[in-house]
Amino acid sequence: MVNTVSSKARVQRKAQAHAPAHVKRKMLSAHLSQDLRAKYGVRTARVCKGDTVAVLRGDEDIRGTEAKVLEVFTKTGRVSIDGVTINQADGTATVRPIHASNLVITKLNTEDAWRVESLSKNKEAKK
Repeated sequence: MVNTVSSKARVQRKAQAHAPAHVKRKMLSAHLSQDLRAKYGVRTARVCKGDTVAVLRGDEDIRGTEAKVLEVFTKTGRVSIDGVTINQADGTATVRPIHASNLVITKLNTEDAWRVESLSKNKEAKK
């Protein structure tokens, strides 16, 4: 979260909303599954488009869902997942944003070589 001195909720919400992009990026991190944690030696990673995630928290209809990430909303710290929709008042289905902290990453999108290298470096550094 944003490093603030205040313990007031409204001040922390404002700090999150007005945080720069490099700080908001960290707010989009989620836990890795046990096997990924053992493989890369890190506990969390940033959720990216193309990752496969499982929903840990939320309503009963979405909890336990495992699907690919379609879109990442850095402004709000939420992600949209394939198959998780909500019906609007006119009956059309739209994506349902889920906060990244309520997810666990089960499969990483390894198309980005820099990302894989960065995760592997962390394991080497801990040895």
